[in-house]
Amino acid sequence: MIEVRNLSKSFTLHNQGGVRLSVMEGAEVSVAPGECVALTGASGAGKSTLMRMIQGNYLAAGGSIRIGGTEIVGADPRVVIALRRSVLGHVSQFLRVVPRVPTVDVVAEPLLGLGLPSDVARDRAETLLRRLNIPARLWSLSPTTFSGGEQQRVNIARGFIHAWPVLLLDEPTASLDAGNREVVLTLIEEAKARGAAILGIFHDEAARARVCDRLVDVTGFTPSKEPSERVA
Repeated sequence: MIEVRNLSKSFTLHNQGGVRLSVMEGAEVSVAPGECVALTGASGAGKSTLMRMIQGNYLAAGGSIRIGGTEIVGADPRVVIALRRSVLGHVSQFLRVVPRVPTVDVVAEPLLGLGLPSDVARDRAETLLRRLNIPARLWSLSPTTFSGGEQQRVNIARGFIHAWPVLLLDEPTASLDAGNREVVLTLIEEAKARGAAILGIFHDEAARARVCDRLVDVTGFTPSKEPSERVA
């Protein structure tokens, strides 16, 4: 479901006279249905950069990213948006939502975007919020007022509300106590069992050992040369 081939990424440092800095070269990652693969490597090695390219937030300098047979590199933005709507789910470390929107609507929104009736979407959202131990008294409030752990659980609920064939997980167990960590790991196992292809960053070594089938060290994709090109 995820096929990354010979992927490269560079950034232009305009505050340094237009120097182009290559941060990734020759990245190769594949994730099959029902498999969970963890990206590893020291801080700054490029784990988040690679995830953002697969999600379509960063443009690649070269190479290929295919999600379920659809090429992401060079794709029209509408293609990427359509993939995110029905194929490519994502759980980030930090909650980013429109202020003053009730939590239950934040979680239900992906299903509403797929055309499900409001009552069905909200019922599924409430089921996940209950499972993730978000009290019902908070469902009508904006999650921007919540603690870090509560916000992370809202992220998890939103990320797992639809059976996306592909899931990107960025530190899904961060900020969680033991009980809620167990719920999240069970959700990941259930997603694998239904055939989701999962790519994640897991600094929690025990969680990684439990749910991940393979590790990919992104350090091998980091160029050794110093930046030298200047943009005219």
